Amino acid sequence: MPKSKSRLAILLSKLAVFEKFGKQELLKEQYATDSESAAEAIWFAYMQGDIAGKVVADFGCGTGLLGIAALLLGASKVYFVDSDEEAIGICRRNIASAGVEDEKAIILAADISEFNEKADTVVQNPPFGTKAKHADREFLIKAFKAAGVIYSFHKIETAHFVKKVAADNGFDVTNVVPLRLQLKKTYEFHRSRMRRVDVGLFRIEKT
Repeated sequence: MPKSKSRLAILLSKLAVFEKFGKQELLKEQYATDSESAAEAIWFAYMQGDIAGKVVADFGCGTGLLGIAALLLGASKVYFVDSDEEAIGICRRNIASAGVEDEKAIILAADISEFNEKADTVVQNPPFGTKAKHADREFLIKAFKAAGVIYSFHKIETAHFVKKVAADNGFDVTNVVPLRLQLKKTYEFHRSRMRRVDVGLFRIEKT
């Protein structure tokens, strides 16, 4: 088990990510979670007691960094859920590369709407809802049905929206951790090799 957040980030940085996205990925607002942000998020969740010994679901897992970080920090089981077959393929390879116990990783190539299991904690970096309207809301609603604690990335300026959706479903936002996602050049229209986007990691708990 990594003994520091920086060590966790180093381990995650060795895993594969998407190199290039196309039109379909853009419509679904697929962006890879960078290793530093993933480490920051899951280390914070670990320090809150929401990872070690817990069943975790990684919704829209992509290449699996959030869920793998949870396994490295002692999660008893992690569901990796994504409808993108290429993402699931990379996720499988990353799980093998990370050296975590295979039986603790449950990979589901499916839309999150098809997930019917229960978890202690959901971790997710959902679409921001700018291309596919309300896509972030769909992720939140599904997360509320699956677990009592949710860690979810959203743009800081949508904090009011996140808090309202949470309250409407019997949840409270307990923490908002400011983060800067590192977005590599993965779409043709990206001009710079790297840019940062200010987001918040929202910890949401059932009241």
